Amino acid sequence: MPYRRCGRSGLSLPSLSLGLWHNFGAGRPYEVQRAVLRRAFDLGVTHLDLANNYGPPYGSAEETFGRVLAADLRPYRDELVISTKAGYDMWPGPYGDGGSRKYLLASLDQSLTRMGLDYVDIFYSHRPDPTTPLEETVGALLTAVHSGKALYVGISNYSPSATRRAAQMLAAEGVRLLVHQPRYSMLDRSVEQPPEGESESLLEVVDELGVGVAVFSPLAQGLLTDRYLAGEVPADSRAATSRFLSDAQITPEYLAMVRGLARVAEARGQSVAQLALSWVLRDPRVTTAIIGASSVAQLEDNVAALQASPLSDSELAEVEALLAAG
Repeated sequence: MPYRRCGRSGLSLPSLSLGLWHNFGAGRPYEVQRAVLRRAFDLGVTHLDLANNYGPPYGSAEETFGRVLAADLRPYRDELVISTKAGYDMWPGPYGDGGSRKYLLASLDQSLTRMGLDYVDIFYSHRPDPTTPLEETVGALLTAVHSGKALYVGISNYSPSATRRAAQMLAAEGVRLLVHQPRYSMLDRSVEQPPEGESESLLEVVDELGVGVAVFSPLAQGLLTDRYLAGEVPADSRAATSRFLSDAQITPEYLAMVRGLARVAEARGQSVAQLALSWVLRDPRVTTAIIGASSVAQLEDNVAALQASPLSDSELAEVEALLAAG
């Protein structure tokens, strides 16, 4: 497992990290989840990414991880980087959502209890809250560090300008913004360009500030896989079962593009998913790509992407042409 330094911090993360999102809820077999976590650690996937409301139901992914930690991974706690987040809906009422100090710090305490931890390595503000002053959200992150409940802090889904402001506020109090977690894939490249009304892209800002990047959804919710190459939507696929993906996205244009990517991948001895991971990791500003895995076999297939050689200029040009046409 190759590791990459997280921005200009002292922390290195594996090139691939495991996200405990929808594959680690209470409705999944515990022994399958346990096997995935154990195998991930054996493969050097030492960064496990959670959030308070991962499941379903909310909180169940953290509870699952807590069970596996107690059963198997406790002796290796100091070889793990555990991250969790708060910012999206977690419980009813006015104090279980957003970016307030009350919500973030209460949620962190609840997360630690569910996981059976004294601290997390990284605590994130999961999203900006336009109804809460950024100073308050940043203040809660500072308290998390100063109280010893988090070693580092990060932000997710923040704009370039808000990222810069948050980093400056933290630095003024002697705390580094360790990492930003944005969505990034071949099919969502918004981090490469300045958003409307801003002059810098997110990747430009984090590079200047020395902030690491942990990208999520590098496979575009499964669109960058081999699942739909035949033009059909399997009954157990995300396009058939997930509210985050629709079979309406399996268009003729998409199929032409993904079949072209499959040809590029095959020439490299890779699957489409492995090519997509190689592509997102081509950028040295990316510290780690967060993958999901519903089985040990899927995990191993994703990690095998790291065995391939870096994408050549001609391969990158071919991918760009396919993406432009799609």
